[in-house]
Amino acid sequence: SFDGSKAAKSYQLAASASWEIDIFGRLTNAKRSAQAALEQTKSYKQAVRTQLIATIANSYYTLLLLDKQLVISERTASLWKENVQAMQALKKAGLTNEAVSQSEANCLSVEASLLTLRQQINEMENSLSNLLGEVPQRVERGNLDCQEFPETLSTGVPLALLGNRPDVRQAEYSLAQAFYTTNGARSAFYPNINLSGVAGWTNSGGGIIANPGGLLLQAIGSLTQPLFNKGANIAQLKIAKAQQEEASLTFQQSILNAGSEVNNALTQWQTARGRITLADRQIASLQKAVKSTQLLMDHGNITYLEVLTAQQSLLQAELSQAADRFDEIQGVINLYHALGGGQEE
Repeated sequence: SFDGSKAAKSYQLAASASWEIDIFGRLTNAKRSAQAALEQTKSYKQAVRTQLIATIANSYYTLLLLDKQLVISERTASLWKENVQAMQALKKAGLTNEAVSQSEANCLSVEASLLTLRQQINEMENSLSNLLGEVPQRVERGNLDCQEFPETLSTGVPLALLGNRPDVRQAEYSLAQAFYTTNGARSAFYPNINLSGVAGWTNSGGGIIANPGGLLLQAIGSLTQPLFNKGANIAQLKIAKAQQEEASLTFQQSILNAGSEVNNALTQWQTARGRITLADRQIASLQKAVKSTQLLMDHGNITYLEVLTAQQSLLQAELSQAADRFDEIQGVINLYHALGGGQEE
């Protein structure tokens, strides 16, 4: 037979919870402040990424510049050796009284610069390998003369474009976070309305389970007045207002800094382009001068020393042109960096 006493058990499953009714926006402002803080960390990640790309690019093109300088310096050293030999021959023949020692000193100075350039190339290769996360090794590369960059750059940079800069975005999100924090501090002056309740199902306490799926919900509301925290709330609001003002000034300064850096990068590029144009004309003139002195030496009365001098002037102009070319490239890289770099895919 059925024994009802054995089934007389009590079942209960309940959960307690509490909800705050966000009438005055305290929770909303806290959520938005947290979101702004998260966006700041994303902007920091973009800043690191952009800085790394710009550093790698600068290192690579510095390496190309050093290669170019090494080639020109090797030609210069060869000319100085010829100069020394010519001076020694002329002095031995009694055709000149000029000091050979000065030419020898100049030749040794150029040879010393070659050693320095080779050391710098090795160090730059190691540095670039480290940036790429590789063991120190020789870096495969092209040459400076074959690099192609835009012939023109827009000089009008819209202010909105500066918003791509990670530091500007960080300052903007910091301002937003401070704004929502201030709003949250203001909402602390208003009362909090909370609901707390218990939800669950139970039997009737009898021998047979009655409707175990029946849901019971009991909620109790409470109103909490911030009377005893008034002094603390006032202090928190003052602090929040001061932080918001500081964030506003930081944001304004970041915009000014960004505009200044963009302008500097454009000016660097434009100036380098102008110097390259002048250097091209100078080199063309010096090349003609070298040919003229060679012809005069063959058919006139000038010495080989004057030919060497003309060739050395040409090589010096080529060194200056290489530096201008690097400055032009660096202007483009600096502009990329000043505008916040590329966007992450």
